[in-house]
Amino acid sequence: MKHRSSSHVPSFDATNITDTIERALAAAGLDTRSGPMRGVTDTIRRALSSSGIAAPMPSHAIDTSFIDVEARVVGNPNDGTGGPALKPPVTAREMPGAFVTREFSNRAGTRTYKLYIPTRTSDSPMPMVVMLHGCTQSADDFAAGTRMNRLADEHGFLVVYPEQAAHANPSKCWNWFKAQDQLRDQGEPSLIAGIVRDVAARHGADPRRLFVAGLSAGAAMAVVLGETYPELFAGVGVHSGLAYGSAHDIPSAMLAMKGGRSGLAHLHRLPAAPAPRRKAAQAVPIIVFHGDRDHTVQHSNGADIVQQASDAHAAETGTALHIRMERGTASGARSYSRTVYADASGLPRMESWTLHGGGHAWSGGDTSGSYTDRNGPDASVEMLRFFLAQTRAGSA
Repeated sequence: MKHRSSSHVPSFDATNITDTIERALAAAGLDTRSGPMRGVTDTIRRALSSSGIAAPMPSHAIDTSFIDVEARVVGNPNDGTGGPALKPPVTAREMPGAFVTREFSNRAGTRTYKLYIPTRTSDSPMPMVVMLHGCTQSADDFAAGTRMNRLADEHGFLVVYPEQAAHANPSKCWNWFKAQDQLRDQGEPSLIAGIVRDVAARHGADPRRLFVAGLSAGAAMAVVLGETYPELFAGVGVHSGLAYGSAHDIPSAMLAMKGGRSGLAHLHRLPAAPAPRRKAAQAVPIIVFHGDRDHTVQHSNGADIVQQASDAHAAETGTALHIRMERGTASGARSYSRTVYADASGLPRMESWTLHGGGHAWSGGDTSGSYTDRNGPDASVEMLRFFLAQTRAGSA
């Protein structure tokens, strides 16, 4: 049998290939110059470069080991401004309590965190809320935007803000999409759980009332913590997040964020990311907020979280939760739909809030922080209400 000579092998124009891919992404409404999809095009270019088809990537090329999003503030659509511009570096407003910076280390690494100790204390052990920021945010930024410290002063609970390190993720995203960061006693879950246990022990927090909440990448990590440390957290708050096991690497994360659909893979016969490899099994109480105009993390991800939690509750109790639905309009004119899933005693075990017209932003947040939508129902208030209504036996 004669072999074809190398001169008959078709040549490839890498520029045309990447240009075609970028046009396909743009046609789907995806921005390849910034935000999450920028990493996709850089990954493709790097793959072509490593195979010798394209010129090497420059040394200053963006690291694609993270998921990046563009920070923005959502303002009142009626004020004609689209919201105020971000103030340079955002810091939490001065509060009467103490806002201290600390550090925690274990074999998985070291993370800084901030702890808010409210002025209102009592002889009884206090609840504690752990707040996980989104990509590009900081502890101060997230505290300012969610106003959780103010609620802590009003109701008497500790607030902990673990902070992602730039060396762990250049965009300071929690690595919810990495397989090694979805396991108990490993990676970032072990670091955050370690911070929670350390603070709870030092400050005598109520081990039956420890809660975790987050936004975007932080929300996805909050879901991971509820699954990997169900005995530690009595409730999980998820704003614009993703279900447990939605991804295990960068490509599957991109697909998950866009609702699990990829016309690009079909059009160009590129391999689609494998299906999720992990399934949630822990019936931890959960409250979910998601805007139906969220183009960074599609609204369908919120529905996936609710379905996953419903299945876990049904498997644990053998009975279905009672469902009640309602609609309303917040004082800022944002309409919403709320679905409550209660057990036989009437205690809400799950809540799902759809923010109509809402984007990728913390509902009811303060515009001094990034990723906030001042028009919606106050997610911080509603999450705290849901958390404090939970009762459970056992300890951390």
